Amino acid sequence: MDFSFGPDDTAFREEARAWLEAHLVGAYAAAAGTGGPGSEHEGVAIRREWERELGRDGWIGLGWENRGAGHGNRRASLTQQVVWAEEYARADAPARVGHIGENLLAPTLIAYGSEAQQRRFLPAVARGDALWCQGYSEPDAGSDLAAVRTAAVPDRSRGGHRVTGQKIWTSLAREADWCFVLARTEPGSRRHHGLSFLLVPMDQPGRIEVRPIRQMSGTSEFNEVFFDGAHAEECVGGEGNGWTVAMGLLALERGVSTLVQQIGFAAELGRVVRAAVDSGSVTDPVLRERLVRQWAQLRTMRWNALRTLGSTGDPGAPSVAKLLWGGWHQRLGELAVQVRGAAAAVGPDDWSAKAPYGLDEAQRLFLFTRSDTVYGGSDEIQRNIIAERVLGLPREPR
Repeated sequence: MDFSFGPDDTAFREEARAWLEAHLVGAYAAAAGTGGPGSEHEGVAIRREWERELGRDGWIGLGWENRGAGHGNRRASLTQQVVWAEEYARADAPARVGHIGENLLAPTLIAYGSEAQQRRFLPAVARGDALWCQGYSEPDAGSDLAAVRTAAVPDRSRGGHRVTGQKIWTSLAREADWCFVLARTEPGSRRHHGLSFLLVPMDQPGRIEVRPIRQMSGTSEFNEVFFDGAHAEECVGGEGNGWTVAMGLLALERGVSTLVQQIGFAAELGRVVRAAVDSGSVTDPVLRERLVRQWAQLRTMRWNALRTLGSTGDPGAPSVAKLLWGGWHQRLGELAVQVRGAAAAVGPDDWSAKAPYGLDEAQRLFLFTRSDTVYGGSDEIQRNIIAERVLGLPREPR
């Protein structure tokens, strides 16, 4: 594939770089690099302000116009969206606290939602005013998304649905304004039948309870969410069509957005290489070979992502992308501590009851990346999808 940036892309890059240099100052500059892997819960207040700063000048929702759903955001081609992501990473700007709304919910609404739903929800995301969380995973279900037990019944008095059940591993649930929830709306249905994709406001005291999950580091990046007759105001894609909508969203999560992820991966790899040089471990030929292999694999993933950029109709592409980046990032986490040797086993701070297991950046990367091959659909699930839907092999016995 002949992939190159043209004059319009170069001009767009200069505009993006100038804007970031002018606006990433003061408290925003002090928050640079916050909210990354393993620390998504940190600095949320200033990152929310930064989200609104981005929204005021139209930097949220690049490319929505291409799908016929612009809401004050800038027009941007696919290559220009890549340019923006590259410049954003280069500037070491704060991790986006609104990424679930912009990169998952919004494209899903554009693909499956009604015009009224798009008019209602997309402008708030584009302004940086509305934060979303994702209500998919449930206890005891593992990576089997079809094993949904959260149920919803029609709300005869207010319209919409009443949702009862539990979701888990919900990032930003304490801060989110809305949650998109996969729930079972057809009593007695099984597996992927009878599910609906519902939009639920989080501010419902007595109906929604969020419980932080305390990790061994003393922090709480994830949450449990309990719904007790919570009101769902909208159903996207029609009742009973939730599986189709949910799979379309996961394709976005696993596919197109990985190109943006890889820019952050490159920065992480650079820090690991510098640590190897500083510690002297880069002289170990085996370790050096692993570092070179990581670099080569990242380049391969980038070109594969560029090759499939904007393409549709390949049922295996999202699963292949997830398998590639999940394993790569996990191996990078292992390298991050390996290059430091025995020093990697020592925490950055003395023990305290408030922060019993303080972690430095490399240690946090190592622990966080253990989850990369599990969340968003485990590696086993991805291999089943490729085997059954692409290679035509017999379905796994259930």
